[in-house]
Amino acid sequence: MKLIILDRDGVINRDSDAFVKSPDEWLPLPGSLEAIARLTQSGWTVVVATNQSGLARGLFDMDTLNAIHIKMRRKLAALGGSVDAIFLCPHGPDDGCQCRKPLPGMMHDIALRYDVDLDGVPAVGDSLRDLQASAAAGCAPWLVLTGNGEKTRAKGNLPAGTRICADLADVVDHLLQED
Repeated sequence: MKLIILDRDGVINRDSDAFVKSPDEWLPLPGSLEAIARLTQSGWTVVVATNQSGLARGLFDMDTLNAIHIKMRRKLAALGGSVDAIFLCPHGPDDGCQCRKPLPGMMHDIALRYDVDLDGVPAVGDSLRDLQASAAAGCAPWLVLTGNGEKTRAKGNLPAGTRICADLADVVDHLLQED
């Protein structure tokens, strides 16, 4: 199985300091949906792993989050792409859960769901916590410079072996060339 794990905000869609709280606020980054479609059409299983503390903060509810994800899935389907599953952490930063990145709980859940070893599985994020969760689970961390990626790169202390690309389309170009 060719599996890839993607963060959502800042990788697939525009991030917002005020949170993406509605389908109208969910705006795909240029080329991201086309990149996912290329992966899908090349036999990759695409999974999203996303912190969604806006749920715990009361900024939106599960129905709204589902509506956001339905919008994403419909736009992907129109391009011949798909996301096989969306794993999310609904907790706030101080809730003490094991699923909120930078902890690897969501990654371990993905490994269980797909019955795979995550060693070397590409995991794409724009923040240090995405990369830390990926590395802790044995994934190969990829940093995109969209979203918070430029700031993340500038701060340094990236996990060993982190690969850096301009955006998700650039990551997909590399993966498909190596495939």
